[in-house]
Amino acid sequence: MFNNLSDRITASLKGLRGQGRLSEADVDKTIREIRRALLDADVAVSVVREFTGRVRERALGEEVSKALNPAQQVVKIVNDELVEVLGGATGELHFAKNPPTVIMLAGLQGAGKTTLAGKLAKWMKSEGHTPLLVAADLQRPNAVNQLQIVGERAGVPVFAPEPGNGVGDPVLVAMNGVSTAQFQQHDVVIVDTAGRLGIDEEMMQQARDIRDAVTPHETLFVVDAMIGQDAARVAEAFRDGVGFTGVVLSKLDGDARGGAALSITGVTQRPILFASTGESLDDFERFHPDRMANRILDMGDVLTLIEQAEKAFDQGEAEKAAAKLA
Repeated sequence: MFNNLSDRITASLKGLRGQGRLSEADVDKTIREIRRALLDADVAVSVVREFTGRVRERALGEEVSKALNPAQQVVKIVNDELVEVLGGATGELHFAKNPPTVIMLAGLQGAGKTTLAGKLAKWMKSEGHTPLLVAADLQRPNAVNQLQIVGERAGVPVFAPEPGNGVGDPVLVAMNGVSTAQFQQHDVVIVDTAGRLGIDEEMMQQARDIRDAVTPHETLFVVDAMIGQDAARVAEAFRDGVGFTGVVLSKLDGDARGGAALSITGVTQRPILFASTGESLDDFERFHPDRMANRILDMGDVLTLIEQAEKAFDQGEAEKAAAKLA
């Protein structure tokens, strides 16, 4: 997904190499190239503006590492700011002191919520939890049956008292699902909810009703990573309409331009917690901003040397630091 963005950012930074001193014009040229690359990748305009503004301010400011030359300093700054725009520290789920922990999934139809529910449940099981899936999407055709199939593949039980396809009360199903989990001693409940092809008040109200009925400890917004800059708009609508505590990126293995991953946290101030990276139930992983930034920047070896050089310099080994960066 990030190949083109990675190529363009690294190309702009490589143009700084070999220069003993960077002028304001050099920095501005690099910033312009990075800005164009981010906008072409469908990153939200507001996020691009803030990101490039911080990079420019730091690159031209007093922040100078004696262990690095100016070009290396800019590489480090860009990496640091990519980590920040992706959320900074790795986000964590919050579990209830008194189980079960209730996790509600929300998002548009087509984002992959139901498959994601099975992936999350299987991951939870691998972490030593005993999850229960709750089929509260009673609107989309065959959603209940799909969750039952996904649950069977994941080896996780599914609470599905209603056939769906327009039949049943999703709020009652969610409530009874939590009660069943308590009775059967499941320590995690994952509630799959209905979406729509677009944002509408009926969908938001139903999600709010389920939220108010089961009081989830985590509400995860599931978003298709391939929808680009629209991801920020949809995420804002769900944040304001329902509220969510974290984000899950689905279809991160696609060939879109990657704007969703770089936009959502900056726009909503909510962390990306997980990423779905393929069709298998095992293609699911924790989201680490530093690793994703490294993947986008595609300069892992250079960044490792910069880190080692700074550490050596801080320890009074200036010659050793210089040798690493030679």
